[in-house]
Amino acid sequence: MSKPTSKVLVINDEPLILKDLLKGLNAAARTLDNPFGLTFIGALTAREGLQLIEKDGDIQTVIVDDKLYAVQEGPRKTPVGRNGGKEPPRSLQVSALKLVQKITALRPELDIYILIEKEKEDQVVDVLFAEAVDGYFYREERDYRGMYRILNAQIAERARTPFYDALRAYVLSAKDAWHTPGHSSGDSLRGSPWVNEFYEFMGEHVFDADLSVSVKALDSLLEPTGVIAEAQQMAAKAFGARKTFFATNGTSTANKVILQTLIAPGEKLLLDRNCHKSVHHGVVLSGARPVYLDSSVNRKYGVFGPVPKKTLLRAIEEHPDAQLLVLTSCTYDGLRYDLKPIIDAAHARNIKVLIDEAWFSHARFHPDLRPTALESGADYATQSAHKTLSAFSQAAFIHVNDAGFKEHLFRENFNMHTSTSPMYSLIASLDVSRKQAVMEGYKLLARTLMLADELRQQIDSTGAFRVLTLEDLLPDEVKDDGIRLDPTKITVDISACGMTVDELQQEL
Repeated sequence: MSKPTSKVLVINDEPLILKDLLKGLNAAARTLDNPFGLTFIGALTAREGLQLIEKDGDIQTVIVDDKLYAVQEGPRKTPVGRNGGKEPPRSLQVSALKLVQKITALRPELDIYILIEKEKEDQVVDVLFAEAVDGYFYREERDYRGMYRILNAQIAERARTPFYDALRAYVLSAKDAWHTPGHSSGDSLRGSPWVNEFYEFMGEHVFDADLSVSVKALDSLLEPTGVIAEAQQMAAKAFGARKTFFATNGTSTANKVILQTLIAPGEKLLLDRNCHKSVHHGVVLSGARPVYLDSSVNRKYGVFGPVPKKTLLRAIEEHPDAQLLVLTSCTYDGLRYDLKPIIDAAHARNIKVLIDEAWFSHARFHPDLRPTALESGADYATQSAHKTLSAFSQAAFIHVNDAGFKEHLFRENFNMHTSTSPMYSLIASLDVSRKQAVMEGYKLLARTLMLADELRQQIDSTGAFRVLTLEDLLPDEVKDDGIRLDPTKITVDISACGMTVDELQQEL
């Protein structure tokens, strides 16, 4: 089994102090328990630090000095420097607050700590802890083993999978199953001469982990108060939501739950006519009055694009009594709205916004793919974790950022659409896919983006196939709407290859 590699970046402008910090912390990492493969690296400037954060996906934590200075040309007027000679004057590179904001804009999943002077603790902490700062150390601190333990514990906290850990522990305890499901941890299959092959093919843990709500230690998806609730809280933090819920019937059901929660019979909503069928099902179930907005269409390639911005803004103005706006971003072909101005216009009319991000659950974890719907101000986002993360089929997230969220009403609708016997492996896969996205999502996506670019070049070089660009895909009516393309999605024009679609599919 491969072990993780993790790095902690220390940004400090004093070469000697930085050298001592790295030496002491790396010595602690070598002598203490180091399950995450921690090593400590340094940068003398904010610019160098940001470059390392962008390039090195193994960085998990950043320690920033609250004062970073740059050396200017020319000697100081003060005759005595730190080395007894003349010392050049220095100017502030960047405030810690600005640097923290730049780091979180680039990689919001990272842990960030600040080095501060003890006597300035109160004034520094109040300012910085309004941002995404996880803790601080005194600049004079020399307890490197203590610092290492704190940093290691914080990474361990982020890497936890509360539900999966509980499920695995229960399965490995090998307790007898005196409850549903009927296969009883595979016992009904294992010894059968007729169906034991199914057991052997699927593997023992598929059946061992197929448990019941009768196992109280594993919580209840319908009324979570334990490890499922904890796993959902960790997912909310990872994706930048107020609350996150695990759905085991896909984004299809997630959309229906939200529509039934937000729309009463006879109330109006605005929606893209080309939304996923689950949205239209939700309209029927909720009894809503839909105002359909026509998508743009690229007739040359048969690609449905976003609803034109002018159409959206006009609809928002003409229907101020609408309760909800529903859009898909990104589309199956990778087209993404410039969401913020649209969401701002909807909110100005007190219209809530749901964005179907079924194909975009990975976006939070690389700056080239952001902003996400939540970062653009959406009240709700639904994501198929099984499409672009490592979750099992049907596993999905419901993210909530609505300050007026009525959880009791949501819960009734959620429970209406959710089995009282959910498959626990699906829930575990959501927990684990969140962990992977947080711990190595940036690194994996950086490689994915590089490979996608290489694949585009190789396909184009054949002469028989051509990858469609954003300009190719965009219908004329949305060319000035700030639409972007998810570069992980590739659409290929096969018209010059001399084969039909069916022939090409058969060949592949």
